[in-house]
Amino acid sequence: MSETLTIHTPDGAFSAYVARPATTSAPAIVVIQEIFGVNKVMRDICDGLAAQGFIAICPDLFWRIEPGIDITDQSEAEWKKAFELYNAFDVDAGVSDIAATVAAARELPGVNGKVGAVGFCLGGLLAFLTATRTDVDAAVAYYGVGIEKHVAEAEKLAHPLLMHIAEEDQFVPKDAQKVILNALKDHPQIEIHTYPGRDHAFARVGGEHYDAGDAAKAGGRSLTFFQSNLG
Repeated sequence: MSETLTIHTPDGAFSAYVARPATTSAPAIVVIQEIFGVNKVMRDICDGLAAQGFIAICPDLFWRIEPGIDITDQSEAEWKKAFELYNAFDVDAGVSDIAATVAAARELPGVNGKVGAVGFCLGGLLAFLTATRTDVDAAVAYYGVGIEKHVAEAEKLAHPLLMHIAEEDQFVPKDAQKVILNALKDHPQIEIHTYPGRDHAFARVGGEHYDAGDAAKAGGRSLTFFQSNLG
C-alpha cells in the first residue's frame, strides 16, 4: 500500500512517497534518492522495504530546484539532466529536508517510534550526513559520493551506521576510499563492507553496473542491520 505524504518546512512544502507494510506498527526508513529523483527505482526500494516490514518514505529532495523529478539512467539526456540537478543541489538544505522527513516519520500513524535512513549515490553521502547531523536511529550508505570530504563529522555520530563501498567505484576513486576507510574503519558505531570488482550503483536494478549477487549480499546485510537497530 502506498500514499503521498506532504512534509512542511519553514522554506516550503515537499512531497514524499510512502509504502506501508501489512503490519500495523513498524519502524520507518527514510529512503534517500539518487540523482534521478523519486523514480521507479526508489519507489521499488520503498515497496521492497514495506514487504520486509518497514514503513518506507522517499522524500523529493530536488523540490527546491524542480519538484517531481522522475527520470532514469537509460538515456544521455536523462544523465545530463541528472548531473545538472546534482550540481545545483544544496547538500546542507537536503540534510535539513531529511531531518524534517525523519521528524514527520516519527509522527506517522503506525510508526513505532524508530526511524532509520538508507541512501544511494548522492543519497549515500546524505545518509552519512543524516547519521552525523540528525537524530535518526540507524543509517545505511550505499556508495556515497563525497563522503571523504566529511569524515571528520563522524565524531558526532551517536547511532549505528552501515556503509557499502564499491571498490571500483568510478565516482569514489581509490584515494577517496582510502581516506574513508582510514578515518572510519575503527569507529565503534560504523560497520563498513567493501565489494571487490564492483562499480558505482551495483545495487541499482537495471543499471549498467548492477550485480545481482553483491546487491543481494548488501541488501541482506542492510536488512539485518535495520532489524537489529530498529526492531
